[in-house]
Amino acid sequence: MIGWPVPDPQIPSAAHAVLAEAAKAASVAFRDARARYDRAQLAETSSIGADGTASMRLDLLVEGAIAEVVEAHRINLLSEEVGFVDNGSAVTLVADPVDGTANAAAAVPLSAFSGAIVLDGTPVEALTCWLDTGRCWHAVAGQSPEFRTSGRRSLDGAAVSLLRPHERSADAWWRVAKRAARVRILSTTCLEAMLVAEGSTDAFADANSDTHRIVDLVAAMVALPGAGGAVLDVHGRPLEIDPDLRRRWSGVAAATPELAEELAATIRG
Repeated sequence: MIGWPVPDPQIPSAAHAVLAEAAKAASVAFRDARARYDRAQLAETSSIGADGTASMRLDLLVEGAIAEVVEAHRINLLSEEVGFVDNGSAVTLVADPVDGTANAAAAVPLSAFSGAIVLDGTPVEALTCWLDTGRCWHAVAGQSPEFRTSGRRSLDGAAVSLLRPHERSADAWWRVAKRAARVRILSTTCLEAMLVAEGSTDAFADANSDTHRIVDLVAAMVALPGAGGAVLDVHGRPLEIDPDLRRRWSGVAAATPELAEELAATIRG
């Protein structure tokens, strides 16, 4: 069993009611799951999610708690496992209930709840909560959040987080690693993007493996621009709110637009 405590999320008072309630529900469900199940049980898979990947028990338990919040508010839900739940609303919660589930199930304290309020297809507000610490990042589109990026413009000497290397994209991965001063692999995109947004690291990228779904990137799409950074796809494909979670991107989150473009160009080779 994983005995470490799960703190309450430190949600800013200005956060949208649905985001705040969803984050609290995710934290409670996450805490309860760790108290009831051991590591093997948390990681057990029994179904395939809407994104085409296996759903762990932990994913399903936390997503179920978030779905109850959404139903109470009668808005739509787009989430990693269940896909799109249409309640006929102009408002949709786009959520990754537990980003970094493999970390969480193994007691690696790097996982997050991430959600965004989307109005008529446009992300307008986002909240990401680090489940093992309670730290939260809140952002509203078009406004400057309380955090800022590092402001770094060049890849040379930068601190970069990357998705794990894949055979199909190994050359691109190494092109970035050879220029960066430091490379981290944390296996939690939503959390890594917020570490870029607050200036703890300079950039994060999927080095051309097309692993990202929109639920992985939507909170960063809201938070990074106001903090001085940028989010884009390596190949310039538009990041769109699409209920088809089989769509994939190679996302880049960087401290500045200049660094984002240079990182994407380096990945493309």
